[in-house]
Amino acid sequence: MAVTQKYGKIHSPDLVCHKEIHPSDKIAAAGSYKKRAESSAYWSRPLARVWTVVLLLGTCLLYCARVAMPICAVSLAEKFSWSKKESGMVLGSFFWGYCFTQVFGGYVSDRVGGEKVLLLSAAAWGSLTAFTPILAHICSQPIFSMTLSRFLMGLLQGVHYPSLASLCSQKVVESERGFLMSTVSSGSYLGTLIIGGAGSIMLELYGWESVFYISGILAVLWAYCMWKCMLKGQGPIITLESLGSGGSQSKLSKRHWLRLLKQPAVCAVIITHLCSASTFFTLLSWLPTFFRDTFPDSKGWIFNVIPWLVAIPSSLFSGCLSDHLISQGYDTTSVRKLMQFFSMGVCSVFTLLLCGQTTFPWAVAFVSSTMGLATFSHSGVSVNVQDLAPSCAGALFGIMNTCGAFSGVLMVYFSGYLIETTGSWATVFALITTVNLLGLCTFLAFAEARRVDIDTSKDRHPNIHI
Repeated sequence: MAVTQKYGKIHSPDLVCHKEIHPSDKIAAAGSYKKRAESSAYWSRPLARVWTVVLLLGTCLLYCARVAMPICAVSLAEKFSWSKKESGMVLGSFFWGYCFTQVFGGYVSDRVGGEKVLLLSAAAWGSLTAFTPILAHICSQPIFSMTLSRFLMGLLQGVHYPSLASLCSQKVVESERGFLMSTVSSGSYLGTLIIGGAGSIMLELYGWESVFYISGILAVLWAYCMWKCMLKGQGPIITLESLGSGGSQSKLSKRHWLRLLKQPAVCAVIITHLCSASTFFTLLSWLPTFFRDTFPDSKGWIFNVIPWLVAIPSSLFSGCLSDHLISQGYDTTSVRKLMQFFSMGVCSVFTLLLCGQTTFPWAVAFVSSTMGLATFSHSGVSVNVQDLAPSCAGALFGIMNTCGAFSGVLMVYFSGYLIETTGSWATVFALITTVNLLGLCTFLAFAEARRVDIDTSKDRHPNIHI
């Protein structure tokens, strides 16, 4: 088996079999042919840029639809006489649905292609968003219809990021993955800003229904344009036959999955993503309350907008920086660790600064720095899963995101308990720092960027389990 050593990384041909072919000339020819096939499967740079813009818009609309309910929660509670507990039940039902389709979405994306899963899910959650006001009005118990709608929204949107990871691993070369993922992920911050501003205006002028109608219709239009322009009108239907014979990607047996999950590098990305996601969810959930409690006279738009305005260019910069370093010949593992060091290490310094007495401008600056540096993980652990297992990156990212979502919900609840019992925000920020440093140390100690979904224990005839 011909193995190429370059910049400290090992690249092995990706064969769709277990068969060992002993004649060395046949092995070399097969490896060379497969490399050419893999190279042609990647998007060209101009096409990758077009897809980056398309996926950025899709992620932006994803968050517009996701945040529509929190924006309208107060109006809905007033209209249907919901208590705080009932409002919390409606909002929280999203995350329970979000956890259940992560692995499934990644698995299907690895088999049939992430673009098909993205298209079908966007059409589904876009339609559901547009029909949400109708469900609220026709149901005699709106609390149940809204809870069910929110749960289904979580189910449908749960496949988005695993599908992105699968699509990126199959279509984007290693040296450009950081930029694509960081740019696409910045759509979450952009979508939050857009729906926060435009949604508030629509809510005031046209009522809460307009927020759902507009965000849902735009998502369906995006799905249609993607199908017509990017997929050239090809049928996005996913059949049972395609799931059973979905090409060379992700045909990992149970035994090989167990072997994969025992790899230290794989465990490291799961633990690191778990820590990163849980601390991010905690900051996202409690920072508005922190500002209201600590600085009651402050203007809400300042601390609700400025950190996200910082996060967008920071995310783009991290992607450009990581891809530039890799293209200059720096070891991919070192680059991934550097990005994660900024995301969880340097970020924790600014989080700790919030523990002491500070003024409102400095608090906004510290929070903005924290949120901006946290986006560096898009070029760190989030891309590292594609380095480790490109043949099943979607399913593996689904496992990571499921763990992160569950731990995030638990940490948000535990942080509320700490605030209530201690009356101190310093305990929450200390907890966030501790969890961040735990994830960072794990990543620095065990992270790698070589493929582990292949078995290279035998130098002469490596088995490739795909």
